[in-house]
Formats: sequence, C-alpha cells, structure tokens
Amino acid sequence: MILSCIIVEDLQVAANYLTNCCEKSGLVEVKGHFSNVPDALSFLNSHTVDLIFLDVEMPGANGFELLDQIAFSPKVILTTSKTEYAYNAFQYNVSDYLMKPFTYQRFMEALQKIQPSKETISTNSATDHIYIKTDGKLIRLNNESILYIESMGDYVKFVTIDNKKYITHNTIKNLEEKVSKQHFLKVHRSYIVNLHKIDDMRENLLFIKGNEIPVSKANKADVFKRLNIV
Repeated sequence: MILSCIIVEDLQVAANYLTNCCEKSGLVEVKGHFSNVPDALSFLNSHTVDLIFLDVEMPGANGFELLDQIAFSPKVILTTSKTEYAYNAFQYNVSDYLMKPFTYQRFMEALQKIQPSKETISTNSATDHIYIKTDGKLIRLNNESILYIESMGDYVKFVTIDNKKYITHNTIKNLEEKVSKQHFLKVHRSYIVNLHKIDDMRENLLFIKGNEIPVSKANKADVFKRLNIV
C-alpha cells in the first residue's frame, strides 16, 4: 500500500529532502508541498491524505493550528529542530517526531510506526524475499540476492549475485506489481533491477556487477528520482 501525503514545511531545502526520502522509499506519494498553514488548509478542505509531514514553526501559524482545523484525522509525522514541542506532539497523538536533521534510516523508522504490519514496509515481512517456480521446484530468492530480472517472452530470468540464473514462467508486467518497491524498479519493458545493486549509470545504461542494463526513455525519469540524481 502506497501512502498519500503532503509536506507542510516553509524551508524549501527541508521540503526537497523529505520529497527525496518519500520517492526513494517507494512507499509514499507526495500530493503537494505547502510552505504555510493557510495554503495547506485550503488543500485539505477539498482533499484527504493518509499522512502529513508537518513542520511546527512557520510564518503566520504553527503546525498544530493546522491540525486543529482539518476535518479528518490523518497520520502526522512532525519535523522540527526543537524538542520543546514533544508534549504537544503527545497531545495531538502524533505518530513520530523527526528531529532535523534526520537520516533516511530514521525517516523509514517513522514510516514503520505508522503501519508496521504492511508488507511494503516491514523488513521482516514476506517482501524481503520472493518464491519462484523453476525446474519443477519452488525456490526462495531473497531480495538482496537478486541483481535484476530480464524478460524472455513468456518467461523471465532472475539473475543473482552468485551469477546463478533462474528461469520461470512469468512476465515483467506481473512481477512489477509483486516485487518489493523498496528494492526494485522497472527501468525498461524487459528489465526490473535491484536499485541497491546498481554500480554506475552512463547515458541510457545501468551497470550492475558487470552487466549492462538498458534504460528506456519512458522510465528514465523514475530512475533518476529513485537514485536521487539531480
């Protein structure tokens, strides 16, 4: 499940960092960025979201005033550089409290507090591996062992870090919906790659452990976003 969110933050640099974290995770879709409470409130009066990343101190009104005025109850993760708002955060039942500056790992921990049982977030869930049928056997492949998946017509080939190849009856289109969004991205109609295994990118090619993977024009923007290329 992908969460919809907005970012309410008056510092553009901080908002950009949060946006990059969301995109990198593959778990959160940013519906908008607002630098003040009135603009955020105007949006939320006609839209609902699952989550708000909320700065506290902003021009004109603070983040808690926004929470007082919205008509629904989304999850809230506060982003602030001060600890003095911890009591208020407790009163508003805030899911987590990110102290600036925070790391991507800390960001992911905050997401886990929102829905720890969701398969897309839990590192201990079924999405840390995939089962495939090959040669009449059911084989478990851990996400971290997979380099990339290549289309072969009505079949696909899984290539692993130990240079093993597993062929199974499936399609890239079907697997795109089933593999972990944290690890994998479709970069071409014939390829899904493990983002954690990319060594280099040149022009329209990815390099993974000596293998050259083409990147299509249609997927290039998504690759840039997920790799945080600016």
